[in-house]
Amino acid sequence: MAQGVLWILLGLLLWSDPGTASLPLLMDSVIQALAELEQKVPAANASHTASAWLLSASNSGPHNRLYHFLLGVQSLDAAELDPYPLSPELQGLTKAVVQHDVREGREYGVVLAPDGSTVAVEPLLAGLEAGLQGCKVINLPLDSTAASREAGVTFPDVVAIAPDVKATSSPGLGDASPDVTTADIGANSPDATTGCPDVQASLPDAKAKSPPTMVDSLLAVTLAGNLGLTFLQGPQTQSHPDLGTEGCWDQLSAPRTFTLLDPKSSLLTMAFLNGALDGVILGDYLSRTPEPRPSLSHLLSQYYYGAGVARDPGFRSNFRRQNGAALTSAPILAQQVWGTLVLLQRLEPVHSQLQCISQEQLAQVAANATKEFTEAFLGCPAIHPRCRWGAAPYQGRPTPLQLPLGFLYVHHTYVPAPPCTDFARCAANMRSMQRYHQDTRGWEDIGYSFVVGSDGYVYEGRGWHWVGAHTLGHNSRGFGVAIVGNYTAALPTEAALRTVRDTLPSCAVRAGFLRPDYALLGHRQLVRTDCPGDALFHLLRTWPHFTAVSLRSLPYTARRPSVYTSSTRSLPPACNRCARTASARPPASLPHVFSGNPGPAFAGHSAGNIPDPVTSACAASAQPQTQPACPFPSS
Repeated sequence: MAQGVLWILLGLLLWSDPGTASLPLLMDSVIQALAELEQKVPAANASHTASAWLLSASNSGPHNRLYHFLLGVQSLDAAELDPYPLSPELQGLTKAVVQHDVREGREYGVVLAPDGSTVAVEPLLAGLEAGLQGCKVINLPLDSTAASREAGVTFPDVVAIAPDVKATSSPGLGDASPDVTTADIGANSPDATTGCPDVQASLPDAKAKSPPTMVDSLLAVTLAGNLGLTFLQGPQTQSHPDLGTEGCWDQLSAPRTFTLLDPKSSLLTMAFLNGALDGVILGDYLSRTPEPRPSLSHLLSQYYYGAGVARDPGFRSNFRRQNGAALTSAPILAQQVWGTLVLLQRLEPVHSQLQCISQEQLAQVAANATKEFTEAFLGCPAIHPRCRWGAAPYQGRPTPLQLPLGFLYVHHTYVPAPPCTDFARCAANMRSMQRYHQDTRGWEDIGYSFVVGSDGYVYEGRGWHWVGAHTLGHNSRGFGVAIVGNYTAALPTEAALRTVRDTLPSCAVRAGFLRPDYALLGHRQLVRTDCPGDALFHLLRTWPHFTAVSLRSLPYTARRPSVYTSSTRSLPPACNRCARTASARPPASLPHVFSGNPGPAFAGHSAGNIPDPVTSACAASAQPQTQPACPFPSS
């Protein structure tokens, strides 16, 4: 029945005039459409496949040829289609979401998921369809060409193998071939074929070894084809800076329009990569699940909304990158990208970009695409941009950082004290902290560079490029990263720790934001405070980049502000949440204990131009208090 449901859902798009969704573009709306169809589709129609609808919309385009050939679907005449009716609202939704595209700075065919991520629906459905067909392998010839099945011509040298769905995994996933490594793809090989001189001049000179012998349908229709074709575009194939472009919704409660942050983005947006990776993960799960399989609406509900697929809290969309990285490897993916390009090169009509490309050049393109995807996407944490959590505008003019920086300062928020475990709570915490910093303290923005939740996501604060307000006297020298929660006696989740310890700094180093020899410090090493909490700080001391710095060894001016106001006379000595802004003279009674984060603003100044005032953030230190002197808003 699941295949029939997908078939009908996609058909509503393909044989209707394009329209505008009347329902908000939420993943819940897609699940609602699936659930409605599942109630109406009789079991007799289960033989219909989603790809029949998905690929019948157009007879052109490389992805359509892949869908037709790998998923074994013929184009259908409109008379053959007999879609079951959906409500007008859901019909409008399907018209808006099933085909992915990027036009004039906007992205189409995407929906907002409850974890805060944006997901392209088309690659998600393609992965589900490939998974429903079981583990399907196409043996790849290297010397033949053929028309696609659309023209009624078979591919004589290609054999489709569809093992029982109880097979352990999709053949392209799981175990890498011992003879194939990323280095092998660029190693020596037999003589290359001659391609177009202008194309060869633009691609790296590489020799191919261990050419691919098979294509896995699941990887090909979700990731491999689009990765390979995107990295063929233009002369710069060593990297692709617009891989994973983010965007902003017009509104979060009822989203309808998604505008990309880079209007020149390729099709490999963050939303597309999210949808493709979800398609791989869920398609692999379906291929390994015996009948009766769960309904698609139930599967997607568990993955995006519930406690996880099969009640596994780690099997949720929040952790797609970790699960995707565990499912496949760079050598396997590189071979699949290469093999998919070879297949496209041999399907007629041949894609124009592939007509003059040698096998060695295809191998190099595959290696570049795989390296960028695995390092810049799979190997990096998912960062929600400011617009996703509803940030207020920056007040004033931000001061640019001089990159790369040499320090990473670790904080805990203390208040909010409970870890945030879902997007709604984490986003509310971010707005709460920003309101306090801007409205109560009068600063320009939230102080931290980034905030890490326990929901699997990082939340952008000041970001990579602007001086923050997090570590007194040191804002311009390092990034301030806070983990939501109070970690005086307990530790953050392993996912949050891994983000701060491994993925966030390694990606910052790769991007040129952080020096490779950066030093990692706890807030308390530079400012008199308990932050980031005893439990977390003791753990930080075991991390590779941790650097022992004594507060006593710091210059006196680095330990206390050099300008004050009379209001600081009553400053609670250890409550950085109650820190006062500054003026020109320190009163004699000013306590010598400061636990705040450096703040940006005196009137007329922006962060980093003058000595930093104290901001709000971390745990109280020195004198114990029975209750917070300055209650922090909780939402």
